[in-house]
Amino acid sequence: MYMKVSKMDWIPVVFVTFKVLALGAAMFFAIKWHYDRGEKGERRALLRTGGTMVAMFALALLGTGLVAFVLGGMLGLDLSMP
Repeated sequence: MYMKVSKMDWIPVVFVTFKVLALGAAMFFAIKWHYDRGEKGERRALLRTGGTMVAMFALALLGTGLVAFVLGGMLGLDLSMP
């Protein structure tokens, strides 16, 4: 049987492929840049920057969870522990 495929079926494939390639290239160059920077003797600055990024990520995660919890409560969701 022959099934007709529309152009709309290929849009997610193209966009996801582009996103994976773009983010993969960006991650490669970011890791390479940080690695090269760490070899130049700036290890202390690299560790400080890494610690700052971990702290910022943790705060963003905590803030997102808090906003989701408050918004869920305002919308009347049952958020009690079982």
